[in-house]
Amino acid sequence: MDQIKIYSKPSCVQCNATYRAMDAKGIAYIVIDVTVDDIALEEIKALGYLQAPVVIALDDHWSGFRPDKIDELAQKLATAK
Repeated sequence: MDQIKIYSKPSCVQCNATYRAMDAKGIAYIVIDVTVDDIALEEIKALGYLQAPVVIALDDHWSGFRPDKIDELAQKLATAK
């Protein structure tokens, strides 16, 4: 299964909320700090995003804290097991 990635930056309230929601659902992810990874920053800009966090998961991606998308992802992951 593809790794779930959260493109983030330090001191980001919405990023921290996203981590907490993912952790609560037992969703594994990796965090990529776009303030130190220029390639990652260009990748999310190429997708049209200018706001952190950007989550790339399975066949979906979104920006900002999106509990609805996290719930949907948790359901997809549960079905895939």
